[in-house]
Amino acid sequence: MRHATTVLTGLDGTSIPPRPGPRPHVRPGTPHQQLDQLAPPPLQEALWSRMVALPYVRAGGSVISLPDTRALHLAPAVARGPREAFAPDGGTEFAHLHGVADGSLHMNLPPATAAAAIAAGWAEWHPVVIWGWVPRTLVMIYGPRDPGEVDIVFDFVRLSHAFASGSA
Repeated sequence: MRHATTVLTGLDGTSIPPRPGPRPHVRPGTPHQQLDQLAPPPLQEALWSRMVALPYVRAGGSVISLPDTRALHLAPAVARGPREAFAPDGGTEFAHLHGVADGSLHMNLPPATAAAAIAAGWAEWHPVVIWGWVPRTLVMIYGPRDPGEVDIVFDFVRLSHAFASGSA
C-alpha cells in the first residue's frame, strides 16, 4: 500500500486519506483491543520511536490500559489542552500504544478530527464514548499495517499531542 506523504494538513481532518480495506475486528467492550489486521512489531517500534521523540513527552505505563501498554504523558507545564484532551483519570496521558499482540492506539483528538478519522476508516469511538461516559474525543486508531500507514498514524499522534498542549 502506498500513501501520500502529506496526510494531515490541519486539525479539521480535511486531508485524511481513506484507509484501504475493511475495518479490523475489535473487542466491543473493555479492554478495547484490535483483534486482526495487527500492526507488525517492527512497525510498532518504528511508530513508538517517533512518538517518544515528541516535545515535552514522558514515556511510561498507561494509567487506564493493560500492563503491556506504553503511554505518552505530557509534561504538566505544557499540558494546556482542555480536560477532554487527556485520559479520564485526571493526569496528562494523551495517547497510548497497545502491546505487541495488538498495536492499535487510543488517543484523544479534537472532536472534528476524531469524527473525520472515523469517517476515513482509520479509527472508531472507544466504547466509553458510545456509553456516554467521556466526551467524543477518545478514539482507537487502528495499528499501522505498512510503513505508509506508520506516517498516517503518527500524524494522528501529532494532532493528539497538539490538542493536549493546547495548540490545536
